[in-house]
Amino acid sequence: MKERQRGFTLIEMMIVVAIIAILVTILVPNLMRARAQAQTAACEGNLKEIATALELYETDHDSYPQSGNVDASNTDLLPYVQQVPVDPAAGPGKPYTFTVTNSSSGPASYAITCPGMHDPATLQAINQGDTTATHIQYGSATGFTTVGSQ
Repeated sequence: MKERQRGFTLIEMMIVVAIIAILVTILVPNLMRARAQAQTAACEGNLKEIATALELYETDHDSYPQSGNVDASNTDLLPYVQQVPVDPAAGPGKPYTFTVTNSSSGPASYAITCPGMHDPATLQAINQGDTTATHIQYGSATGFTTVGSQ
């Protein structure tokens, strides 16, 4: 007598596919949110690194460098950063920018701006309820702040 081979029925296969589809619909949004949060955290780290480079430059030269971009052409800051930071939200080719403000009434200050757009939900710890903010700034006097589209 031949033994009959048993396989999966169409109903069993459809149930497995439905379960996989449910798992994917649950996991994909969570993975996208985690990716956006990681990009924002990396950007914050890059802004802190640039701020440290500006402070080191100021310590060595008694003034901040001229306003500009943080890229390979900025020879003033290159000795103070391990490598040129790349914003994960904007990608290569869009450098961080910094603006130095010299004041006659007080010390000079600077503001560093992130070039990439971030998910406003990942900026909740910084933006204090502003749901239109998509960019991160770091200022020597203000710390982290957010601004709308640039």
